[in-house]
Amino acid sequence: MRAMPIPDPLPSFDQLPAVEGAPPHSAWWLFGHDDQVGLFNLQTPERIAAAAKLVATGKMFALNWALELPNPPLFGRGAIRQQIIAGAIHHDDVLDNFYPQASSQWDTLVHVGNSQHGFYNGIKGSEVTGKPGSRGGIDQWARRGIAGRAVLLDIGRYLESRGDPIDFTTDRRFSVEELEACRKAQGVDFEPGDVLLLRTGWTEWYMDLDQPQRTALANMATFRAPGIASGETMARYLWDLHVVAAASDLPSLEAWPPRRETGGFLHESLIGLFGMAIGELWDLANLAADCAADGRYACFFVSAPINKLGGIGSPPNAIALK
Repeated sequence: MRAMPIPDPLPSFDQLPAVEGAPPHSAWWLFGHDDQVGLFNLQTPERIAAAAKLVATGKMFALNWALELPNPPLFGRGAIRQQIIAGAIHHDDVLDNFYPQASSQWDTLVHVGNSQHGFYNGIKGSEVTGKPGSRGGIDQWARRGIAGRAVLLDIGRYLESRGDPIDFTTDRRFSVEELEACRKAQGVDFEPGDVLLLRTGWTEWYMDLDQPQRTALANMATFRAPGIASGETMARYLWDLHVVAAASDLPSLEAWPPRRETGGFLHESLIGLFGMAIGELWDLANLAADCAADGRYACFFVSAPINKLGGIGSPPNAIALK
């Protein structure tokens, strides 16, 4: 049960209320002091029911990339190990060294905080324990469920159609103007409570790399990847869309590495201040191809993350339906 009713209308970025004890331009306590769900509060029964009507053909698109990819993993994470235990007429298996954010992932509200103000809604680091009473973990979303409308922005196809293809070896930063131009070219609008899916083609590009190239890519001292720009302009844009999450096929959603001179680390605003979920390394290729074929860029979206008490991240176990 929600601690507070959802504000109607939702405030714009510039209208976010100044609340004593809360950071400026934040959604802290917008859904109550005890809220641990964040913007997924906007996925109301009414919005979920309306989004379900988008299913017209029954096509399903699974959005999880293989758990074994990328290989080697990025950001110093480890590779999953599987042991299959065989009996006379059965099998079990054991997974070891499982980093829930090594492949397709959700970042929870306690994955990244704001460097000045801490974690979303004032959650303290000491409250993130993975034990009973742990706050802000993936279990909060898992027990609630995630479902609603999603909109795909295929920035990769859009830029390629303009003769400006993405160089995936660089930290190219997609501006608000480019995202808006892509949206308008696709003829799609956002609604409050939507999930933003951003397809660039990064995972497809990765699949064409040989193993030495993949190994070299995992050197984080030299790693570069494109992504959305950081800074207040992008934060304002995403908040004003009133999306509940932004997920992409990129390693970090925003361009990597984050740079102070280009706006800093956007995760700190999206997760730490807004309570917005971030998804990364999702497999959006098949969904994007279908959207390009039929011109329908909105879909019904469901996700069932793992129900791990106090978990910091999870494979999204996400499906888009059209």
